[in-house]
Amino acid sequence: MTSRGHVTQAHDVTPSPSSPSAPHIPVLLSEVATAMAPRDGGVYVDGTFGAGGYTQKILSTADCTVLAIDRDPTAFAFAAPLKDQFGDRLVCLEGCFGDMAELVATAGYQTVDGVMLDLGVSSMQLDQAERGFSFMRDGPLDMRMSREGMSAQELLETAEADLLADILFVYGEERRARAIARAIVEKRASQALTRTSQLADLICGVLGQPRAKQAHPATRSFQALRIYLNDELGELVSGLQAAEQILHPQGRLAVVTFHSLEDRIVKQFFAPRTGRAGRPSRHQPDIVGPQASFSELDKRSTKARPEEIAANPRARSARLRAAQRTTAPAYPATTDLMPARAPQAVSS
Repeated sequence: MTSRGHVTQAHDVTPSPSSPSAPHIPVLLSEVATAMAPRDGGVYVDGTFGAGGYTQKILSTADCTVLAIDRDPTAFAFAAPLKDQFGDRLVCLEGCFGDMAELVATAGYQTVDGVMLDLGVSSMQLDQAERGFSFMRDGPLDMRMSREGMSAQELLETAEADLLADILFVYGEERRARAIARAIVEKRASQALTRTSQLADLICGVLGQPRAKQAHPATRSFQALRIYLNDELGELVSGLQAAEQILHPQGRLAVVTFHSLEDRIVKQFFAPRTGRAGRPSRHQPDIVGPQASFSELDKRSTKARPEEIAANPRARSARLRAAQRTTAPAYPATTDLMPARAPQAVSS
């Protein structure tokens, strides 16, 4: 099961003096806009609206329409000034981008000219201590992007050690997953884990204290819990396949990833669909499969330039992969892109 939840109609955006200023800097902004190649009259999907950086760029580049999707109900506070500027050319849709086809249909469209996805957690979510995404700010153990479903605290209170270890190992690639899982189970027997600082301290007790110029010991574990609770990889697989279904020929798909798990899924999604799956061995013939449903815009992923990384350190790990839809039918939906041993996602 997934944790995507409900699909809603177009979100009513009302400008408000309390709407926050946007602290999130979109990475590879020019590169994403180039990949989208927006044109007058086109319709584009921003599957991860966030603070609206990509949406604003596309709407400013051409006289087009953007269907902005976000599962976080607080994200559309940033849409108010864009709605003032662009009017009906901006349509806000609350929901998960894995439900893209259904959401786009509620807005009256069956096909679109482009889909852009900026994966992972946003800067403003990390910066809000009450959301519980960051070990750098003490807050409740929440980590839910949609504010629905199981929280991190509930997961840590109820999950068996084996499940916790699998989550940390698969989604965080944490080598000492079992030791951390055992420590969590032992700790909760005497004291409830309710705060991000408690969990971060517990992990440091297993892995050692933070060291200068090295990633914080809790980084992988916090990433793993967030990915699991929000079914981020399942959402990505669903979103990629939905984009393939609704993009018309010449339509473009651009995806920005921030860690190897995401990038691996995107790379494996594009490989057979662009004719690059190859053969299992050089001694065996090429596999004859369906026609390529995408053509590559670039054979390699695009990374941020040094000057962008200097201005926005978040861009350091970013990779952009983009391709253009062909006239071939979409590939059948599959879950084969998910990591091996992926724990079953929680339902909302």
